[in-house]
Amino acid sequence: SEVTFITVATPSREDGSIDLSYVKEAALMIGNCLKLKNEWHLIVVKSTVVPTTSEDIVKKIVEEASGKICGRDFGLCVNPEFLREGSAVEDMFNPDRIIIGEIDKKSGDFLEGMYRKFYGEKIPPIIRTTPVNAEMIKYANNAFLATKVSFINMIANLCQKLPGADIEVVSKGIGLDKRIGPLFLKAGAGWGGSCWPKDLKALLNFGLKLGVELPIIEATIRVNDFQPYKVVDLARNALGGLSGKRISILGLAFKPNTDDMRNAVSIKIVEKVLSEGAEVAVYDPKAIENAKKIFSGKVKYAKSIEECLKGSDCAIIVTEWDEFKKLKVEDFIRLMRNPTILDARRVYHPKEFQNKVKFVAIGLG
Repeated sequence: SEVTFITVATPSREDGSIDLSYVKEAALMIGNCLKLKNEWHLIVVKSTVVPTTSEDIVKKIVEEASGKICGRDFGLCVNPEFLREGSAVEDMFNPDRIIIGEIDKKSGDFLEGMYRKFYGEKIPPIIRTTPVNAEMIKYANNAFLATKVSFINMIANLCQKLPGADIEVVSKGIGLDKRIGPLFLKAGAGWGGSCWPKDLKALLNFGLKLGVELPIIEATIRVNDFQPYKVVDLARNALGGLSGKRISILGLAFKPNTDDMRNAVSIKIVEKVLSEGAEVAVYDPKAIENAKKIFSGKVKYAKSIEECLKGSDCAIIVTEWDEFKKLKVEDFIRLMRNPTILDARRVYHPKEFQNKVKFVAIGLG
């Protein structure tokens, strides 16, 4: 081969700092192999790593293990990925941009040439820069998107206290501003997954080590930590208490089109509702097996939407799966004991529900 991509995980340590053990192990393996190779070889760091990692750690490990010199015997680039979980193949073939952080021009030329062969006339914009800039772009990208979501959730919480206010309308109004844009302005129960939580914590920890405070990142995390409990507050207020009530949770994965429950907001919601004495039934098209590892026998695992809703006092939409969006108000009335719908992802139009059932939603005054 002519190029090796490092794409291993970079999880969080207990203090929030990045765990680079897999990156270091991969670099060591590559270095040991390069010892046996006479031709020039390109190493590409695609894993999300804090700035300076590739030059200070990966480069050093490969040089020591191989006995070769970076820039002469092998090349090095940082090439962050921006794939959305559940849409990775689509994003691979249709990226917004390609970021190449090169140790030298030869490394950047080789990687750019590879991508030009791959994409042909569909090649997206390419930014060639330093490795540290490429590493920083990935963190700044994720931090900005997470901040945008936490911001609109903060405004949604304010709208809930104002009769006649609706965060959906507010989001549309500000999203038409070209400086803001409509994406990631969907209010809801908060963000989760494997990337944003660990990346924001790693960035925060990295800043502290450099003596730089990141108060907006701190606020973004804090808003998100409490957002799932806003959902529970709405359910409690709508039912006059949760003890003895049966709650249906529709959606467990942190986002649609995946079974991933890492840092899913559903976990906080289910555990809080259970702690207040409610009986809980859950349903998700893909994440049930992962849910069983988390909740064990504490909840009822439904095999269908109908089974989950049957006899329920309150249905909470936690993940915006397409099959949940297709439900009509009549479906809830037919199946539930006390039709109360809590739309925590704003998938329904309030006017279609409000006059027929008790309907509450994030950001709806």
